[in-house]
Amino acid sequence: MKEIKSRAAIAEEYKWDLSDIYADDACWEKEFKELDARISDISRYSGQLNREDKILECLKLSDELSMTLGELYVYARQRLDEDAACDKYQAMCDKAELIGVKLSEACSFISPQLALNDNGFLLSLAAKEKFSDYDYMLKEVVRGKEHTLSEAEEKIIAQAGLFSGGFHDAFNMFDNVDIKFSKVKDSDGESVAMSHGNYSMLLQSPDRGVRKAAFNSMFKAYEGMINTVTQLYAGNVKKDLFYAKVRKYPDCLTRAVDRENVPVQVYRALVKSVSGNLGVLHDYMRYRADKLGYSKLHMYDLHVPVIAQSDKKVEYSEAKEIVLAALKPMGEDYLSVVRTAFSERWIDVYENKGKRSGAYSWGTYNSHPYMLLNYHPSMHDVFTLAHEMGHSMHSYYSDKAQPFAKAQYEIFVAEVASTVNEVLLLKYLLGKSEDKDEKRYLLSYYLDMFRTTLFRQTMFAQFEVEAHALAERGEPVTKEALCDIYYSLNKKYYGSAVVSDKLIRYEWARIPHFYRSFYVYKYSTGIISAVGIAASILDKGESAVEAYKRFLSAGGSMPPAEILKLAGVDLTSDEPYDIAMKEFKATLDALKELG
Repeated sequence: MKEIKSRAAIAEEYKWDLSDIYADDACWEKEFKELDARISDISRYSGQLNREDKILECLKLSDELSMTLGELYVYARQRLDEDAACDKYQAMCDKAELIGVKLSEACSFISPQLALNDNGFLLSLAAKEKFSDYDYMLKEVVRGKEHTLSEAEEKIIAQAGLFSGGFHDAFNMFDNVDIKFSKVKDSDGESVAMSHGNYSMLLQSPDRGVRKAAFNSMFKAYEGMINTVTQLYAGNVKKDLFYAKVRKYPDCLTRAVDRENVPVQVYRALVKSVSGNLGVLHDYMRYRADKLGYSKLHMYDLHVPVIAQSDKKVEYSEAKEIVLAALKPMGEDYLSVVRTAFSERWIDVYENKGKRSGAYSWGTYNSHPYMLLNYHPSMHDVFTLAHEMGHSMHSYYSDKAQPFAKAQYEIFVAEVASTVNEVLLLKYLLGKSEDKDEKRYLLSYYLDMFRTTLFRQTMFAQFEVEAHALAERGEPVTKEALCDIYYSLNKKYYGSAVVSDKLIRYEWARIPHFYRSFYVYKYSTGIISAVGIAASILDKGESAVEAYKRFLSAGGSMPPAEILKLAGVDLTSDEPYDIAMKEFKATLDALKELG
């Protein structure tokens, strides 16, 4: 196994350059002290938010303070992500989080005091040029009036932020540190320590016995701790119900989607469409079983590749050229920014000791987006590079086009641009490949992207609705109820070609996203939107690219479902769901034709 390098051994050209945020740690400390001293300045506007001039001054100051907080937190967090063992940056992160709570509490009077104003007055402000940065926010204040509490109550809610995330934090500690798995023997008979990372690798083993052993090790561990996990998740559900009731929503789902101004109709349309098209997923499961030589699949057979990935190494230098070629339909304006990201050290490329695992895109309004990778020379990591570049380009276009108050796009649309890039990359590779096995692998990869991102995440979404409905009906949220809900959905989604092994009943207990309630459906709507957008770009060319750039540039200036309409996607209609399902079926048909 290749030894992991120290950070000092990584060439500078492969490390991100955070000096675009702060020149050094001393500059960070200086600005931290300045922000801490300025936070109290916002309080002078309390009681004056019925005057036009004071409202504008207050909102501008709030933006200034929030921008600075973002820079402090991003810099500290990204420094810590370079090496998690660094106590200095852990302390800086802690300081940034605490001052964030302090700022949130200090600003907690703004929304409730604005909401005391007459709707006509607020809408008249939104129509004025000098309030153009805040027009959408003011309209949102009007829209959310019935859910806004008194100033004193809002302050209490802000303070509750110190502990309301405790269920999530406790689960993460349990899931990442305390849970213990039994060891598994690999195909050579060697004992392997089980972990979340090793589980993913073991499930791709060609040895079915190894996969089964890994599956049993994973889920017996959760079965053994199911009472504890149930209490954590039940507590999180009850917390959601508390906030829904306090803010006068009919149920937890409506509160969750309304926070982003997404119609609940979108959530229900997604579940309806996917539930109505499970036949094609069942067909894919039968295809997988046949190709793997089994009469039926088990749950531990779903991740082993039907078509093995080529062991061809794709070095980072080649990966960059592949991504640039795949994104050529986006035009030179888009490509020039991608080249800048490559050449001006926006990306932290390689793994080093202590570096955070995985990949992400992040940054500040006043800097540019950054990307963290842990690049290994494989086609999988080429897709990761394209994915994170999509996130970064979304942020770049939004920050460039929008003022700070309207630059941040909602999570609802956050996975669209990244998935558009992945689809464009896949279509490019399919188009240029002359190798039958490579094409079969790419088609299989695409199908599994659908299975895991569209179908599986929608199944998760259904579970969340049904789990919260227990509490909403006043019924106990028990382990039996949760396991029964999940097991029933699993059988429904995967169909008769898959044996729903009894231990899969406990899979809900290992999903960290369930502690960010009603989050997972956004992965599903994201891929649905991306498939339609990518198809339009490849079919219509420049006009579709310009429409897509309007979406990328809109930030948070409109309701997110309306922003998607700029790119031609209306998630309140049947069309995008139908396009995605036809794409899935066509991909499966193409794979069958190749044999």
